[in-house]
Amino acid sequence: MSNSSTFNEFLLLAFADTWELQLLHFSLFLGIYLAALLGNGLIITAVACDHRLHTPMYFFLLNLSLLDLGTLSATVPKSMANSLWKTRAISYSECAAQVFLFGFLIGGEYFLLTVMAYDCFVAICRPLHYGTIMGSRACVKVAAAVWACGFVYSVLHTANTFSIPLCQGNTVDQFFCEIPQILKLSCSDSYLREAGLLVFSFCLVFGCFGFIVLFYVRIFSAVLRIPSEQGRHKAFSMCLPYLAVVSLFVSTDAIAYLKPPSLSSPALDVVVTVLYSVVPPNLNPLIYSMRNKELKDALRKVISWTFFSTGNIAIALHK
Repeated sequence: MSNSSTFNEFLLLAFADTWELQLLHFSLFLGIYLAALLGNGLIITAVACDHRLHTPMYFFLLNLSLLDLGTLSATVPKSMANSLWKTRAISYSECAAQVFLFGFLIGGEYFLLTVMAYDCFVAICRPLHYGTIMGSRACVKVAAAVWACGFVYSVLHTANTFSIPLCQGNTVDQFFCEIPQILKLSCSDSYLREAGLLVFSFCLVFGCFGFIVLFYVRIFSAVLRIPSEQGRHKAFSMCLPYLAVVSLFVSTDAIAYLKPPSLSSPALDVVVTVLYSVVPPNLNPLIYSMRNKELKDALRKVISWTFFSTGNIAIALHK
């Protein structure tokens, strides 16, 4: 029987055996990563630079973009590098760092999405008290609590996962070190300890999702009382895509972490993991920018300023 402490490295899932398909995997992940980097980077820059966006909603959106970028940066670059260099290896310390960072950022995102739903609820259903409830000091404290809760959540899972002895080798059937895949390598009598923590975590996650649904039921009931059909359509067009992404995020995460081993297959595991870890960071910038005039105006200014600055630099270098 071997223990996790005897492993110097883990072996991640190989998407393909041929160089051409490995290059295709690298190109697809690179495109996804650059798209998320561009979309979330523009939102962060716009919110930070435009004083009109210094409001609670955009402050939380900036935090969401930071979490999304961190989630992808913790997992995707290593998978791309492995495909490019034709290797599957990830060191034990890198694997532990991936588990910690991914849990930290994903956990923080769950809590932040709940806070954002509450912010929307207060803005629509309690507009006269919005300034008092969502003041700048309160928003900073809530954001700090979100990041702190994500940190504690991740420390518990990381410490517990890597204290379990592994008896089934060191091959992880995923493109990054995901907790359910590591647990498949554990001894049968050690699995229940982390499984119990996972069930507790998902009670917490579904509690957050329940609050999000409750807030949006109240929001929709308030929106339905809006006399203008155009106003109702605008509100629904902004809320429904957000709820769709949150539902995708929670449901696929639940499938990845709670499905019984008998229903597991490498192809299904990869698809489910991509849906909850790679897709939302690319969709969130689209959802929050395409239907938001203030943010679109700020993004246009950022883009035009970028091109103007680049042009001036090019002219100066030419001279």
